[in-house]
This record gives sequence, structure tokens and C-alpha cells, in this order.
Amino acid sequence: MTLARRITVPIEGRSYDVLVGHGVVSQLESLLPATAKRAALVTQEGLPISVELALPHVEFHIGHGEQHKTLATVADLCRGLARNGFTRDDVVVAVGGGMVTDIAGFVAASYHRGMPVVHVATTLLGMIDAAIGGKTGVNLPEGKNLVGAFWQPSGVICDLDALGTLSQREVRCGYGEMAKYHFLTGDDLLSMSMTDRVARCVEIKAEIVAADEREGGRRALLNYGHTLAHALEIATEHRIAHGEAVAVGLVFAAQVAERLGRIGADRVADHMAVVGDEYGLDTALPAGLEPPRLLDLMRHDKKAIDGLTFVLDGPGGVEVVKGVPERAVLEALDRMS
Repeated sequence: MTLARRITVPIEGRSYDVLVGHGVVSQLESLLPATAKRAALVTQEGLPISVELALPHVEFHIGHGEQHKTLATVADLCRGLARNGFTRDDVVVAVGGGMVTDIAGFVAASYHRGMPVVHVATTLLGMIDAAIGGKTGVNLPEGKNLVGAFWQPSGVICDLDALGTLSQREVRCGYGEMAKYHFLTGDDLLSMSMTDRVARCVEIKAEIVAADEREGGRRALLNYGHTLAHALEIATEHRIAHGEAVAVGLVFAAQVAERLGRIGADRVADHMAVVGDEYGLDTALPAGLEPPRLLDLMRHDKKAIDGLTFVLDGPGGVEVVKGVPERAVLEALDRMS
């Protein structure tokens, strides 16, 4: 059996550890702040992993589905913390996928202007992306993750035992994010054990987050494939899940880059091979979506502060490109329809 891995996210003054491996949830107590008196356990019904806390705790449940990723849910949780007398000397423990860690992290950042949070990620997507790096937030009708805060956790648990209980669709969602890391580094992730593969994805994200915690520059590279992905999620009312949308977004980004002369057809083929052949994910737009509607949604993306902005591949690797012509975007969408 591959040994458990410990990866440090080296943020100055607030570094924390991510534990990756089978059975590592048993080490949860070691990541809790020594000063915490009680824990607020934020989770969902029916998750594939349970936690044991010696610390006195109160359990809070949130609903399943993106329709619950709202300010109303944040308000309900904050009121629950207040009714139970929680203070900043306590700790939030988030157990769940990316939606749970996003919401619980935002609650921790907001309640009493900040209290510690530890994440126990139960999905592949949560382990390699959502639980790492301190980005928290909820959706508005106008867009995804438009309200939130940067709030680093005190630690993260990635217990791979949870992966064996996931549905095939949830695994595919994680693969969509995992495919992204292939293009950020060129690492041969597929040759690694799952423990080492998850750990390598965490290492890549940790290194980028440490260099650019608040997404002022390099951290934006982690959004590769996400501009179209977020538009797809909104346009389909979340019938397409985040990781599935990212997979399509990666191929789309390659198509846009080719139209701008940044990469050649062989590099587009590489994207198709990793996303479609290796991970078995869809590489075409869902049926019935109109390119002009998707273009309009992408104009409202958080990164679009200087015209249409995308993370695109190029001769020097993946980078942020501003002012992308609408024609190139529409041509890429048409080709993928």
C-alpha cells in the first residue's frame, strides 16, 4: 500500500498541512487548533465518511445541490453558530465535497470576522482543488462564486477511502479538475498511484497558492478551463456538474488558443487525448446551448475586467490572456457544438 503523504501549503505565517492517503481521517484531531474549545461540524446527509471528534461539537447539515450554495445558507449557518454560542476560539470542521468546503470556509471567514476551519474532503474534486488554497464563496443568480473570501484552513484531510464510495459521475467530476494539472505542469499523472497523483495535484496547487495567495497573478492559472465551465454550469442550471464543465472548458481553451495562433493542432489533439481518451470525459458542448448565450455569460466572469479574459495555452505554457476577440470565442464554440 502506498504510504500516506503530508504536503505543506507554505503561506507565510499561516502554513498548514494536507494529509493524503487511506485512513488519514483518523488523524483529524492533530490538525485542529490547540486552542479550540468546541467544533461546529458542517456536513451533509449520506456522505461516505464519518469523523470522530473528542472535542465537544454541534453538527449542522446543509442541502445537496448547487441551489443551496447561497448567501441564505451562509446566513442560516451563522445564525446556528450564534444560537449555540460559538466564538472565534472554536473551530469549524467541514466534511464534504467542494460545495461544503466552499460554504463552510466562507462561514468561518465571516462569523465573528474569522474563526479557524479544517476541511475533510470527501470527493476527488474537493481533495485536489476546492479544499486547498483558501478560496471560499457562494453563488448569485448572476454568476458562480461571486461572493466569498480568501480564508486559509488550519489543515485538510484527503482520505482516499472515501473515493471508493463515489458515484461514477462524482469520479468524473474529479477527473475534470485533475486533467487541468496535466497542462499546468506536463507531469505524467497517469503513471502514478492514486495517492501520489492526488498528492502531486495538491503540491502543484500549494506551490501556486503560496506564490499568489489572492489571485493577483499566477494563481489565475488554476482557472484553466473554468471560464467556459462556469458559463456552462449557469446555462444548464447546473445539470452539468463542475468537473464535467471544466473538462469541456479545457478543450475549448485549446480551441481558442489555436485560433489565436498560440498553439498548433497537435497541442489541441493533446487536450482531446487527455480529457477524452485518458479520462473518458465529454469534449463537446452539451446539446441545445447557443454560443451567443455562453459568450454573454463569459463576459460576466470574475476575470473579465479588461475585455474577454481567458487562461490559454501558448509557447511559454499556460498564461492569462486579456482582450480575446469575440470572433475567436464564437468560432471555438461553433466547432465544439
